[in-house]
Amino acid sequence: MSEVEILAPVGGQEQLIAAVRCGANAVYLGIESFNARRNAENFDKHSLLQAVSYCHIRGVRVYVTLNILIFDTELSLLDEAITDIVNSGADGIIVQDLAVLNRIKQICPIMPVHASTQMAVHNIAGVKRLQKLGFSRVVLARELSLTEIELIKRNTDIELECFVHGAHCMSVSGLCYISSVFGGRSGNRGLCAQPCRLNFTAYGREYALSLKDMSYIEKVKELQNAGVTSLKIEGRMKAAEYVAAVVTEYKNALEGREIDYKMLRSAFSRGGFTDGYLTEKRDINMFGIRSKGDKTASLKVQKQLQNLYHKEKGTVPVNMKLEIRKRKPAVLTVSSNGKTAFATGEMPVEDERRTLECENAKRFLSKTGGTPFILSKSEIIIDDNLTISSADINALRRAALKSLEERLSETTKKAVNVPLPEIKTKKRNSTPKIRIRIENFSQLMDCIDAEFIYIPIDELIKNTEKAKALAGNIIAELPIFISPKEESRVLEKLAVCKKLGIKRGASGNIGGIELIKRAEMAVYGQSRLNITNTLSLTEYENMGLCDTEISFELTFGKINKLCGTLPRGIYGYGYLPVMNFRVCPIKPSLGCEKCDKRPILTDKNGVSFTLLCQDKRNFTLLNSVPLYIADKKLPNIDFITLYFTFEDKKRAAEIYNMYKNNFYYDGNKTRGLYFREI
Repeated sequence: MSEVEILAPVGGQEQLIAAVRCGANAVYLGIESFNARRNAENFDKHSLLQAVSYCHIRGVRVYVTLNILIFDTELSLLDEAITDIVNSGADGIIVQDLAVLNRIKQICPIMPVHASTQMAVHNIAGVKRLQKLGFSRVVLARELSLTEIELIKRNTDIELECFVHGAHCMSVSGLCYISSVFGGRSGNRGLCAQPCRLNFTAYGREYALSLKDMSYIEKVKELQNAGVTSLKIEGRMKAAEYVAAVVTEYKNALEGREIDYKMLRSAFSRGGFTDGYLTEKRDINMFGIRSKGDKTASLKVQKQLQNLYHKEKGTVPVNMKLEIRKRKPAVLTVSSNGKTAFATGEMPVEDERRTLECENAKRFLSKTGGTPFILSKSEIIIDDNLTISSADINALRRAALKSLEERLSETTKKAVNVPLPEIKTKKRNSTPKIRIRIENFSQLMDCIDAEFIYIPIDELIKNTEKAKALAGNIIAELPIFISPKEESRVLEKLAVCKKLGIKRGASGNIGGIELIKRAEMAVYGQSRLNITNTLSLTEYENMGLCDTEISFELTFGKINKLCGTLPRGIYGYGYLPVMNFRVCPIKPSLGCEKCDKRPILTDKNGVSFTLLCQDKRNFTLLNSVPLYIADKKLPNIDFITLYFTFEDKKRAAEIYNMYKNNFYYDGNKTRGLYFREI
């Protein structure tokens, strides 16, 4: 059985101490900018150095989060942040944006880079693509089952990290835009306002978008057997007491000790826990909210939890060798974790009446209280008739251990100054071409002259004759979530599309891109790749994309300043996909038999949001009003996509003609985030 890492969340100094003292093998933390928990206490340049040193002395690894989307205007600041992290000696950097990966590899090629769960990687193809790009570890999507995790591990040879405890996002991480669309606070920029925790109702059932916290504590051995490298605890916004409790109990679980379930739940829960994704029981039992009782329970155990990390416990084994020789100063050599240090003391006193006893010397060497060290082995060499005082031995011990701490804090990583690349660009068409995206063939208007038509691949397979007739204009759209078990079927469907004459495939996920490439079809990117800067555009161009939609979280001003030669487009119309689920929030209320595949969720103000169901496997929550910008001056782009979901053929034709003529849209609409900064 391979060793597995307990990875603890650290929002600030107190959480750091709690995590380390309770036995975490590694911690993850953020700096003041560029991380997905920007409202946590976080660490500045100086405190980051101290945090890494504190952890490394105690044999704990540190991973730093740079796991948000980056704008072009921030790239020079990003370089500074990367340099500070490298120079701190951190053990890895967690990344969402390919631009960040690019700059890390330039500034410090040996720095391990971890793919954040914000990259929404959930299949073998995605993991393999990330490995090709240079990632050393992948943080898998929370929505995977144990059998799916096992399948990924059997077919890849990269480190896998899995969340095992803490808050569940209702949406697949990285594919949630509801906070930014509602209020300009983007989860992809580290400022999620958690609107999903508000009271959305589903046909009478309240809080239909609020999931219980996950807890896989009973499955840690199975995850370890599956080959998972790291068990990740969520909670950089939570208190130190929570960190202490969860790390302690997961340590107990791994080492075969009794688990205090009551303590774990009291530390923090939302009406209990769920393992619905891991066990493939995606049902009503996954949903829950944090009650007054949950909050009261947390307050009652705070003092008890503080006692878990109140004092430093010596946990780092150290070997000591004390040499007391004639006519030489006393020397103490100490070693731990492959590092060695020494201290030189006073000259020993010659006394024919007595020689310092080895047992007495060992007793003084063992007094490591107040330090992270505990004496493991000792070797004591004392020439006859020599002695030194206990005060001298204590001083030697303190000096040697201090020197050892400095050695344990050393790093071989060095940042180099690599200028940002100069990226060429090209002049774009003054009038962007129009593309349409439809959910099914019944929406397809007559006499269509759009450049391309995006159609879900399952709809193409169900309507092969219609697909064959339009093959030259079709781009086969892959589902946004493709489980490991579905990958072979998707490749089979792509092969059918090729036989029909369809040569193009599109995906908003890096795993989907890999599958289309394997099918030897032309690859087109979609908006949920979350491209917000020129370097990312360049990375996707190097990956072989023909063109791509860029993120709809980007303003027109920022879109205009994007460089590079990869053709790019934006959504021009549509009910934006604000959340993407693997568990249906409607099924517990209606059941599939009563659902028309276009059910409604209602917020606290009575506003309705349509849920798009695709074959009972993928669920997309659409915004309540459509995006429309035909009457606006468009940015520097190559194409616009009209994103049709539940519109009928007549309405789709109306919108298409309005777009072609730049008509004003007189109904309720949104301009999205094109004129609002996130």
